[in-house]
Amino acid sequence: MAGNGQSELLEAITGLRPWSEGTIALNGSELSREHSDPRIMRALQVAHVPEDRHRRGMVMGFEACENSILGYESDRVNGAGPLLSRSSIISQTEGKMETYDVRPRNARLKSSLFSGGNQQKLVLAREFDRDPDLLVIGQPTRGVDIGAIEFIHKKIIALRDAGKAILLVSVELDEIRSLSDRVLVMFAGRIMGECAPGTEEKQIGLLMAGLPLSAEAA
Repeated sequence: MAGNGQSELLEAITGLRPWSEGTIALNGSELSREHSDPRIMRALQVAHVPEDRHRRGMVMGFEACENSILGYESDRVNGAGPLLSRSSIISQTEGKMETYDVRPRNARLKSSLFSGGNQQKLVLAREFDRDPDLLVIGQPTRGVDIGAIEFIHKKIIALRDAGKAILLVSVELDEIRSLSDRVLVMFAGRIMGECAPGTEEKQIGLLMAGLPLSAEAA
């Protein structure tokens, strides 16, 4: 259920929002509040697919090749010194478009001219290609067609099977249950409980309503 703190949690973990209490640990090391910076978190191999691709994931007036390096402009593969290698960036983007089935395969096309599903694939390609230790994904299939949903799910599962940690937030309960190894339910900014993906929908609904599972027997 949206509006219970999931968005704020993702923003805190990825450095977009400073946190005032609690701890964040990555690869066995506890992070300080000084790590609350997207650039630092990217350097720590945390990739982020934001909930709103238009507001956080892309610049709609940019070409696909420009969005393909958004946030990673300083990587050496994009060029040396203050100048970027446009030919290298275009070549990389064409490879990602082929791998992630982005259509049309035009790295120079403005991102606003792609369908929602293909825009999402561009964002996924950029973040997945980083081979992150932790992938944080918000609403991965929001506003995309059925074909793109299946493709995106397969990519997420492949990354999970490669041993990567994935934190997935979605308003689609079926999506959560089909992709997750364990499910955490939040209500009013707090985690109400953890359950297995196969847990009955009624029990998960109790947690979503802010009730403990034991309340079912009451």
